[in-house]
Amino acid sequence: MEQHIHAGDSQKPPQEHKSEAMEWIKAIVIAVVLVLVIRWLLFAPFIVDGPSMHPNFYTGERIIVNKIVYDFRAPKHSEVVVFHVPSEGRDFIKRVIGVPGDTVKVEGDTITVNGKVIEEPYIQEALDEKHKNNQLYNIEKNFPNEQFPDGKVPEGYVFVLGDNRSNSTDSRAIGYVPFKDIIGRADLVFWPVKDMKLIGH
Repeated sequence: MEQHIHAGDSQKPPQEHKSEAMEWIKAIVIAVVLVLVIRWLLFAPFIVDGPSMHPNFYTGERIIVNKIVYDFRAPKHSEVVVFHVPSEGRDFIKRVIGVPGDTVKVEGDTITVNGKVIEEPYIQEALDEKHKNNQLYNIEKNFPNEQFPDGKVPEGYVFVLGDNRSNSTDSRAIGYVPFKDIIGRADLVFWPVKDMKLIGH
C-alpha cells in the first residue's frame, strides 16, 4: 500500500519566518566575511601593468597572488613575486634570481649565481631569437654597477629581474628587495580566459 507524505504548506507561524530570514542573513554575512578573508589575507588579484615581464606576462592580464606562502618559507629561485616599492609608490612583478647569501652577476645575457651560469627556460626562446641575429637580449644594465656595487644578496632580501631584461626597472636599478615588501607569489593568470594558466616557477 502506498504511503503518502505531506510536502507542507506555506502557512508557517510568523516566528518561523523570522527565524528562517535570520538564518539566511547569517549565512550571507558568513559568506561575505569568508570572501573578504580569502581576498585580503590569503589570495589577491592584481593587474599586470607594463612590459617588464614580457614574454610571460602582458599589460592587462589579471593574476592571483598567493599572500601566505612566504609566511611559511622564504622566496625561492625563479619564483615570480609581487612586491611594493615605496620609492615608486606602486607594486612591481618580477622574478627572483638571487636569495640571501647568493652572489649575483649580470653581464649582458649571462647571469651567474655563486659563480655558475643559470638556465632561464622561461625566456630561452626570446634569448635564442636575439642571439640568432647576433644581438643581446639585455641591452640595459648589468649588475653589480656603480649604484649597487655589492653583488652579495643580504639576509632578508632577494635580487629580482624582469623577464624583459631591456625594459625592466628591477634590482639593477632599485637594489635588493626586502622580504617585508613582498606581497606574495604570482600563482595564476585568470584573465583573459584564453590565457588562463598556472604560473610556472
